[in-house]
Amino acid sequence: MPEWNKPLPTVVGETRAYWDACRRGQLLIQHCDKCDEYQFYPRGICSHCWTEQPNWVQASGKGTVWTYTVTYQNRTTGFDQGPYVLALVELEEGVRMFTNIVECNPSDVTIGMPVEVTFERATDQISVPYFRPAA
Repeated sequence: MPEWNKPLPTVVGETRAYWDACRRGQLLIQHCDKCDEYQFYPRGICSHCWTEQPNWVQASGKGTVWTYTVTYQNRTTGFDQGPYVLALVELEEGVRMFTNIVECNPSDVTIGMPVEVTFERATDQISVPYFRPAA
């Protein structure tokens, strides 16, 4: 495992189930049974109808690049190896999440490009979801 030098997420309360699933190689999002809406990022209430305790469901892990930027220079420790792609990916379930697009040349990334989730192990307890071009 290469040495991880980026900031680590804070794993507490509302985010614990999400990060535990990432460690197992699963991407979870939340779904509200009352209003039938999905949401991401993890919250203790539904952001659509305010119902408490939305349910965790496994996402398909497939989506499309909604928008992106290529970073060539960044002096922040852990992000100083460029170029890299920061993207907003829209999952099949309709939620969007910020991520990096990996395993391809940054110049090959396009809006609407199909992508799928992959995970990079940061520590024994933390795996971070990234997206790569869909097979």
